[in-house]
Amino acid sequence: MEIQVIGGSPVELDEALFARDFNEALVHQVVTAYQAGGRAGTRAQKTRAEVAGSTAKPWRQKGTGRARVGSKRNPIWRGGGVTFAAKPQNWSQKVNKKMYKAAMLNILAELIRSERLVVVEEFTMAEPKTKEFIAKLANLNVQNESVLLVTEAVDFPLYLSARNVPHVLLLDVEAIDPVSLVHFDKVIMTKQALESVKELLA
Repeated sequence: MEIQVIGGSPVELDEALFARDFNEALVHQVVTAYQAGGRAGTRAQKTRAEVAGSTAKPWRQKGTGRARVGSKRNPIWRGGGVTFAAKPQNWSQKVNKKMYKAAMLNILAELIRSERLVVVEEFTMAEPKTKEFIAKLANLNVQNESVLLVTEAVDFPLYLSARNVPHVLLLDVEAIDPVSLVHFDKVIMTKQALESVKELLA
């Protein structure tokens, strides 16, 4: 199968890789795992053994008329420990390389099928100019849509031109991920970047 390239010759894609049926369950699993891996998991509370305070019994067991208490660090007292204290947690989920590659190919195949993937010969900026960057997007009929722009390598003028444009994300080939590919309305990819993606996912 061929995919048209704006401003250049078409790119040949392997139908076995880029024309496969969409596997929603696989994509959901990989996207969920990717998002889970981004969770900090750093919440922490102190148990009664960790809070500051004396271990001495506040008053004797009998004869005072008050309720018996063994420690001022007990959970029902102000300043005491938490009964079931939250601790740092690892939320990451295991996804093997074969599943990850298959999910990425599924997503790219769906982008091509739904005409959300736009391939251009190149996308560069001679100097940082946000207006010129927006004009280039308009020439590609991408307006009022969120855009993921993928290039072989991010050059500084292009980065400076794109960073203040709302709903636009610029990534190089090494940084693309399933969540970004799914999230944006349109994915603009340079021809060289597409060739690199083919090699990575082959």
